[in-house]
Amino acid sequence: MRWRRTRAPAARLRRGAASLRSADHNVGSDAQQPPGPERRGDRDPFVNPIVLIPARLSASRLPGKPLADIGGRPMVLRVLDRARGAGVGPVAVAAGDAAIFEAVRAAGAEAVLADADVPSGTDRVKLALDVLDPDGRHDVVVNLQGDFPTLDPACLRAVLQPLADPAVDIGSLVTPILDAAEATAPQVVKCACHFAPGAAVAAALYFSRSPVPAGDGPLWHHIGVYAYRRAALARFVALPPSPLEEREKLEQLRALEAGMRIAVARVEHGPFGVDTPADLERARSILAGTRT
Repeated sequence: MRWRRTRAPAARLRRGAASLRSADHNVGSDAQQPPGPERRGDRDPFVNPIVLIPARLSASRLPGKPLADIGGRPMVLRVLDRARGAGVGPVAVAAGDAAIFEAVRAAGAEAVLADADVPSGTDRVKLALDVLDPDGRHDVVVNLQGDFPTLDPACLRAVLQPLADPAVDIGSLVTPILDAAEATAPQVVKCACHFAPGAAVAAALYFSRSPVPAGDGPLWHHIGVYAYRRAALARFVALPPSPLEEREKLEQLRALEAGMRIAVARVEHGPFGVDTPADLERARSILAGTRT
């Protein structure tokens, strides 16, 4: 599948009107900032993240899923709640549809409405970033999928760990693959990486829908949460789709083929993405406290 790459016209970008009038709703304002660098403990004082959640209504297996009700709250707001709980920085939704934008704004949260014709969630994140932070205050952008309502907030803190290495362009996450069915499932993306003894971060050498690497040893399930350095995000969205990206249908291979460095932090358990009605029922059950 080839993605058509277009730039959304400025007139089609919309930010919540209330946020333009009030500094209390401004993502770039002190009111929504985490503690300043001098109070961040062992966090890199030069890392000032913003979390952006791309969401759109079009989905072949579960249409309208960002607004699917989970315990009286739309799924996209459940994800936003989890992101806020991580405490890594301000959170906003990069909405591909007016209905999502309005739902987020009605809940008092920040949102940007981008053209629905934007080719990917990553492009939508970049457009939202340019609207919310035109002065470049945030040097790291966390791209959090809008279908992870059961996300452990600790994952958003973990995804920043790879950026402690200044040579790393993009951070992401992996979790151990536990059985053969998971290893061979094409919908489970595998990351070829090796963790040195005691290490929490490893270089990502390749991503595939096939079990990689071959031979004995652990396999790693890639979790599609990314922490981009701001310059890396700008470079990434300017690149055309790459041959291996189109072959595997995995966007992150575009970065590797362009020579960008991705590193992954390992977490014990990853969230599951809500892609089907059965997934939605499972999420409802988990968040209601009655896992099935």
